[in-house]
Amino acid sequence: MKKTSGKKIGMMITALLLGAAVALAAAGCAAQTGKSTAEDTAAAASLAASLLTERDLAQNADLTGAETVTLTSGSTVTVTKAGVYVLSGTVRNTMIEVNAGDDDKVQLVLNGLNVTNTSLPVIHVLNADKVFVTLAEGSENTLTVTGTFASSGGVTCNAVIDSRDDLVLNGLGNAVISSTDHGVNGRDDVKLTGGTWEISANACAVRANDEIIGSGGTWTLKAGMDGLHAENEDDASQGSVMLLGGEWTVNAGDDALHATTTAVISAGRYSLKGAEGIEATQVKIQGGTIDITATDDGINGGQKAKNLSVLVEFTGGTTTIVMGSGDTDAVDSNGDLVITGGTVNITARSAFDYDGTCTFTGGTVYVNGVLTTQIANQMMGGQGGMGGKH
Repeated sequence: MKKTSGKKIGMMITALLLGAAVALAAAGCAAQTGKSTAEDTAAAASLAASLLTERDLAQNADLTGAETVTLTSGSTVTVTKAGVYVLSGTVRNTMIEVNAGDDDKVQLVLNGLNVTNTSLPVIHVLNADKVFVTLAEGSENTLTVTGTFASSGGVTCNAVIDSRDDLVLNGLGNAVISSTDHGVNGRDDVKLTGGTWEISANACAVRANDEIIGSGGTWTLKAGMDGLHAENEDDASQGSVMLLGGEWTVNAGDDALHATTTAVISAGRYSLKGAEGIEATQVKIQGGTIDITATDDGINGGQKAKNLSVLVEFTGGTTTIVMGSGDTDAVDSNGDLVITGGTVNITARSAFDYDGTCTFTGGTVYVNGVLTTQIANQMMGGQGGMGGKH
């Protein structure tokens, strides 16, 4: 049921990544063959099929039997059953609250919805199996909270879209979200599959307890803290980010992308700016075009999840990292570093800092414009020494 789905998926991702890590660790610095682009693409497609449903990926809602609701200021619209609800109106201090059955799937279609609230979320999900927030084709929507969040339904709220259950954001329209705390907060899973979204938040732009999965859409995130943040304070085995596509522009005060367990990028285009670009226990770059500008670490692999070994791995894609001056590392792994494919282009005083071993058997690496066949552990954080390309 809905309370275990995120954990099952998280366990599946963890198993896949652990398998890869074990195989690489067993091989050490021996010669290996990097994965092909076709294999990377097939792996991403397989993951997408496993993690996302047809309805997750459908960008147009089925409006057969849909209920049309025009909002009025100073009211609460309560949804108590499964269905499709088309919402419109320009209002103030109005909330859409979903409190449906455990098996109910609710789809909220925003079609010219403009809401400005002082202290309550615009969309608050107390209970459902899954809630879809879909942007109607060609629609323009704005969701804003200007003050300090208050409690609603006996629970503390802290986001413009605040959900206790699985949440999907998709569609073919546009939405602008502004928040004094989080922009979107899912206390379960958050799936981002379509639409054009601009989210500005004083805290995190998009936050989830169990996992964030992104597969499409155009996302412009500006955050005082993290751009994308996945963390479950009650279960350190949860908290993953899996990005399978889309266009992403993230400007964060702390991490552009933060995950407790794994952060995986398989496809898409990314411009990530922050104190750190990507931080997780395991960071796996499998594909896509990724541009990182950071002032601390570009990519940081650190021990946040006790059930995983620390790993930073490049098997595909094109990753460009530009670091600020000072004591900064472009790629910092408190465990192992693995490069078997892709292109990594680094401009930094310290390109690599790893505490474990380095496996460099494929791919192309440039450091400050120079093609390199040796990965120098420039900060010498551990006993890894040099990793040579075989």
